[in-house]
Amino acid sequence: MLTVFENLTFEQLPFYLHLMRHLAERGVLVPAPIANHQGEIINTLHGKPASIVTKLIGACQLAPAPVHCAEVGAMLAKMHVAGKDFNIQQPNLRDLAWWKATTPVVLPYLPDDGQQMLRAEMQFQESFAATSEYRQLQRGPIHADLFRNNVMFDGERLTGFFDFYFAGFDTWLFDVAVTVNDWCIDLATGALDMPRVRAMLDAYHAERPFTDAEQIAWQPMLRAAALRFWLSRLYDFYLPRDAEMLTPHDPTHFERVLQKRIAEPAPVLFGAI
Repeated sequence: MLTVFENLTFEQLPFYLHLMRHLAERGVLVPAPIANHQGEIINTLHGKPASIVTKLIGACQLAPAPVHCAEVGAMLAKMHVAGKDFNIQQPNLRDLAWWKATTPVVLPYLPDDGQQMLRAEMQFQESFAATSEYRQLQRGPIHADLFRNNVMFDGERLTGFFDFYFAGFDTWLFDVAVTVNDWCIDLATGALDMPRVRAMLDAYHAERPFTDAEQIAWQPMLRAAALRFWLSRLYDFYLPRDAEMLTPHDPTHFERVLQKRIAEPAPVLFGAI
């Protein structure tokens, strides 16, 4: 399948495409970039970067059951383990530094209660990022955007992860939290659906066991994952880019998710339930 990149540059693409090839070579189900006769996986088409990648079969599962969540959890753990020896470094471009820069930009658009919650959550996340528990979290390449529409299924069989263009180095637990906050919730309320949560976490833990530090960090990380997408949706909604062709997502969805993650205890990652 040919992909022509309209927004990403030749300088930005190597991390994403080489990560995909690295993962595919280790048995992770992702589109694999195909090299040309010169061994290059990034080509030029009408002056724009382009790449040919293998095509995934199936369709997105937008109403997942526990069996689908288990498949996603297991493959996400395999992806994290497979990425441990990937040697190109790029930070998560939507990490705490981006949150700190974006918060004052979007604050004026929020009502008073929204401003208060955003300021309080930023203070909480900055404080947590300074703790020893946070520093102990395992890190590596993460997908960072593994929503339902970025995974393909053939029936109940997962056939691949795609759209790696928010990937970067960050904590694996953040990647798990982003995924749980989309796959394992009631979309109307943002509440966690426990059978789906348990299926995903147990399948992940069977492939790459969670650590004690991750158990401690789990609720803060669920909050962080909700905050990241609340902020990005606020930014896209109130400050759309000139070339943006898609209708911005409603930011109030992740505002509700964040409220739930603050108010309710997080399910345990592993161990006694």
